[in-house]
Amino acid sequence: MISPNRSSSWPACRLILSALIIVTTALSCGVYSFKDVSIPPQVKTIRVGFIENRSRYVDPQLSPLLTDKFKTKIASQTKLVQIQTDNADYDVTAYISDYSVSTAGVSNQAASINRLTVTVHLALKNKLADQKLGTPDFDTDITRIFDFPATQTLNDAQAQLEPTIVSQLSDDMFNRLFSNW
Repeated sequence: MISPNRSSSWPACRLILSALIIVTTALSCGVYSFKDVSIPPQVKTIRVGFIENRSRYVDPQLSPLLTDKFKTKIASQTKLVQIQTDNADYDVTAYISDYSVSTAGVSNQAASINRLTVTVHLALKNKLADQKLGTPDFDTDITRIFDFPATQTLNDAQAQLEPTIVSQLSDDMFNRLFSNW
């Protein structure tokens, strides 16, 4: 009688088990992305205006960085052609409506954590809406919060947080326009 060699199947089982653990850990840590971009083939052009900062406090770097990141994301993840004329299929406007700091945590009767709140007002005008194509017109606010130690000045915190702010807000704007979530 020939006995099965259990030691030859063990490395394959360990490999599968390791892969399952890595995938489960990655998903539970929030390492995921929205790839469910749904744009009808009839929608070919988009106009994205400059994202102005209309909040009380103006970070002079945020508007141009957010505009560039958002336009780059659209160019790299869709087949839409960006144009600057009024006859684009999708006309997207946005502005930063809130950029404010508040205290988020107190320790020993002093602020320990500050919270930066950034809100972008996003609007879409779908010129093909009468044909029932694509995303319907909408106006919405997208808000993100970013905590930083109260020992940091806002300028210091901005320097550290700006890449994250720009990345997260452009992702949220993109997903609101093109994903079904």
